[in-house]
Amino acid sequence: MLNSMTGYGGAEGQLDGVSYAVEIKAVNNRYLKTIIKLPEAIAFLEDEVDKCLRKNLARGTINCVVRVKSVAANVLFEIDEAALRSVVERLGAIGSSVGIGGTIDMASLLSLPGMVRPVLPDEEQSRRVREVVARLTQEAVDVLKQMREAEGSFLEADLKGHCEAMAIELAEVRQRSDGVIKEYAKRLRKRVDTLLAEAKLRLDEETLAREVAVLADRSDIAEELARLDAHLEQFRQICETEGQAGRRLDFLSQEMLREANTVASKAADAEIVRRVVDMKCLIERLKEQIQNVE
Repeated sequence: MLNSMTGYGGAEGQLDGVSYAVEIKAVNNRYLKTIIKLPEAIAFLEDEVDKCLRKNLARGTINCVVRVKSVAANVLFEIDEAALRSVVERLGAIGSSVGIGGTIDMASLLSLPGMVRPVLPDEEQSRRVREVVARLTQEAVDVLKQMREAEGSFLEADLKGHCEAMAIELAEVRQRSDGVIKEYAKRLRKRVDTLLAEAKLRLDEETLAREVAVLADRSDIAEELARLDAHLEQFRQICETEGQAGRRLDFLSQEMLREANTVASKAADAEIVRRVVDMKCLIERLKEQIQNVE
């Protein structure tokens, strides 16, 4: 079962009149990248939140935000009254000395660095907050994983559909390749007979056989077709058995594209080349969808 890299998960809880909310959003990324935003009062939990994310997720850009709100209207911050009083007094003295009057905007003063500080929990409170945030983070991750699994099932169906279409094209190419050499031999004999008719000469059968053998060796695509079959089968197996298969599927799609290019370059038949072009379009669609797989 495949998992998508995109999704959303959230969880909420309360402790001592304070509400905690964890939101996790995931988008595509070749590697795992975590972006964590915590209020200053619980910034010490960043490492633990990061460990939880990395333990449960393998790929994607993970945005995790923890919000804190007082349900009981308790103050979650404290004001440095001594510093604020000192600033007010100094501003008043400066205004008097230069003859400037007016009112002081307290909101502007509170925005100064250090005026407002979060209320930091003590050791016992820190332990309880750590447990709550850890639990909510895990719950949010579980919701995210469920959403990823649900979307992953649609991705898997789409990828398998492209694989089935490729298998059909591959069967047509294999069937067509069996008669290419015979048709080439007939065309070569007819062309040479036409050219030599006026000279009343006949083509040496050994020479004709040698030319046909050279083309057969150069245009032999049996090995490439066999590898494409193997890649398709392995692709299906990975989709059904592995949850974190994005990198392996990406590698297989690159290998399939390489084999398809080789078949197109070796094939001496326009119909085979057309079929290969269709296969390459399907492989490109696979590669695009794989970018969404964890």
